[in-house]
Amino acid sequence: MLFSGARVVAAAGLLGVAGAAPVAAAAQPVRYPTTGLRIPDTELARQAMEFAREVSTPTLFGHVMRSYQFGVLMLERTGQRYDRELLFVGAALHDLGLVERFISTGERFELDGADVARRFLRERGMSTARAEVVWDAIALHTNFTIAARKRPEIAAVAAGAGVDVSGQGLDQLDRDDVAEVLETYPRLGFKREAVANIIDQCGRKPMAYLLHPFAEVGRKYIPGFPVPTIEQAVLAAPFPE
Repeated sequence: MLFSGARVVAAAGLLGVAGAAPVAAAAQPVRYPTTGLRIPDTELARQAMEFAREVSTPTLFGHVMRSYQFGVLMLERTGQRYDRELLFVGAALHDLGLVERFISTGERFELDGADVARRFLRERGMSTARAEVVWDAIALHTNFTIAARKRPEIAAVAAGAGVDVSGQGLDQLDRDDVAEVLETYPRLGFKREAVANIIDQCGRKPMAYLLHPFAEVGRKYIPGFPVPTIEQAVLAAPFPE
């Protein structure tokens, strides 16, 4: 994850770190002969992975790769059929909205990332219909209750990211599989970097996070954070009662 300016310094100080997580070489992709956690053997999947690796910090790249692996593990438990390439590119590209060069002035990071990913995939020949599935997967990945009602690839991007961010659903996965994923893609200080990115997003464009879970972090760390709570928004509605 890439940060900017004074907001990064402030976020790092609040989190008790000197800056972003230590930079380390990104883990190389591997195949999992026992668990079946394979990166799809398609040119588009390889291009998406290399693009994610190129633009991301090692910590962010590790997160998106773990999100894919955890998403596969969650889906395999259900026995559902799914498109592995769609799931992979959705997971690999789902946090592009946290990369400095793709951050807009007013959209939520999920929408920034979804727009960049769709453009990337369409430029490389993915059909409009398939690219729209990826767009939905990325745009909805922070709202699991909605994503879970969509097609399996969309649900699995949200589920896989949720496992890696908060541990939601981790108890449903085999311990050996989880250990293998973590050994292949170490976390590299992901918690600190993730919270610093949330603070950065809230500092850059606070109103983009109205009624968004990021706003809770903004209120905690940013003095005078201007985004109202849902209660405040309801009570301030300009209607007589």
